Amino acid sequence: MNESGFHDTAGLKNNSPFAMDMKVMVTGGAGFIGSHLVDLLVARGDHVTVFDNMSSGRAEFIAHHGEAVQLVEEDLLDLEAVKAAMSGIDMVFHLAANPDIRLGTRVTDTDLKQGTVATYNVLEAMRCSDVKNIAFSSSSVVYGEASEMPTPESYGPLFPISLYGASKLGSEALITSWVGTFGLKAWLFRFANIVGARGTHGVIYDFIHKLKADSGRLEVLGNGRQEKSYMEVIDCARAMIHLTETTDAQVNCFNLGTHDTCSVRRIAEIVVEETGFEGVSIEYTGGDRGWAGDVPKTMLDPTALYGQGFTPNYNSEEAVRHTATTLIQEIGLP
Repeated sequence: MNESGFHDTAGLKNNSPFAMDMKVMVTGGAGFIGSHLVDLLVARGDHVTVFDNMSSGRAEFIAHHGEAVQLVEEDLLDLEAVKAAMSGIDMVFHLAANPDIRLGTRVTDTDLKQGTVATYNVLEAMRCSDVKNIAFSSSSVVYGEASEMPTPESYGPLFPISLYGASKLGSEALITSWVGTFGLKAWLFRFANIVGARGTHGVIYDFIHKLKADSGRLEVLGNGRQEKSYMEVIDCARAMIHLTETTDAQVNCFNLGTHDTCSVRRIAEIVVEETGFEGVSIEYTGGDRGWAGDVPKTMLDPTALYGQGFTPNYNSEEAVRHTATTLIQEIGLP
C-alpha cells in the first residue's frame, strides 16, 4: 500500500496469458473483498466495471478510482441488466453473494437467490456476449465437516452443512457445466475466512462492535474452540490475480488460505489486546459451533496455491491481529 493509502502494483506479474488493458467485470466490486480486487486490477491497467446492488457494498470503497472504474448499480437477479453490462467484457470476477452466512438460517431462500440464481444470470449473460473467462469466489464451506485436514481441493464427496455452502457448491457446478457445454475457462477459488481492512461483517468486526458498546464484557458464540484458517484480504486479492495469470486449464480449482488456523478464543483475546481495554470479561455461550450450519473446524491445504509461486504476507494469527488493529481504527472506539 502506498502513501496515499491505496495498493501499489508491486508483486503483480506482467506475464499474464491475458492481454493488458483487459475489460474486467467484478460483481460485488464495491464490497469488502471485491473493492480490494478492484484496486489491484486498476493498478494492473485493466478497465474495470463494478456490478453491485450496494446492499453490502459501499461507494467510498471504490470512489478513489474516479472515472477509472465504471459502477453499474444494479441487481444480478435482473438478467437483462446483467446482459447489458456484460457487452464487451473480457473476463468476469464473480464475487457478489450474501455475505452473512447466518442470514440463511432465517431467510432460507437468501443464498439460493443471491448465490445460485445470481451465478446462473452471470453465466447466461456471459454466454449471450461470448465472454469466455470467469473467476469465482467459492468457499471452504463446500467441504462441510471434512474428515481430512488440511483439506485439499481433491477432497470428496462434498457435503456442505449450510445453505450458504450449498449455494457455493451449486454455483461451482453451474460454472463447470458452462465450461463443458459452452467452452468457458474457469477459476474456482475456495476461500478460507477472509479478513482485513474495509470489513463489514465477521467475527472480528462483531467483537469490536460488542466492545464498543460494552468495554467490560465480550460475548462469544459457542465455546471459543472453533478453529479456522484466516487469510488477509489483500493476500486473497493478490492470490486471485496471481492464479489467473499463472494457470490455464479449463477448470482451475484452488484453496486460498494459509497453512495454519486461529481459534475464536484466540481471536477474542487478540481483539481485547488491540483495544487496550482492561478487565474485559470474555463469556462463552457454549456449544461446539457459533450457529446452525457453522463448521467448528476448518483447515485448508494451500499447497497447490503455494506451488504456483504465491506466498501470503500474513499467517492466520497475523492476519487476525492486523485486521483487529485496522478495523478498530476504521470503526473507532470511545
